[in-house]
Amino acid sequence: MNPFLILLVIAIVLGIIGVAADGMLYLLIIGIAVFVAALVYLAIWWRRSGRRPVR
Repeated sequence: MNPFLILLVIAIVLGIIGVAADGMLYLLIIGIAVFVAALVYLAIWWRRSGRRPVR
C-alpha cells in the first residue's frame, strides 16, 4: 500500500506544478500518467490481497 501512496503524492505534485507553471503542461500529463499507474497498482494489489490460500 505504501508505493500507492508515494505514486499518488508524486502525481498530485506533478499535476499542481504542471497547472501552476506556465509552459509546463507536460508535467500535468506525466502527473496524470502516474495517477493512472497508481490506480492500476492499487487494483492489482487489491486483487491479490483478496485471494485466500486453499488448504
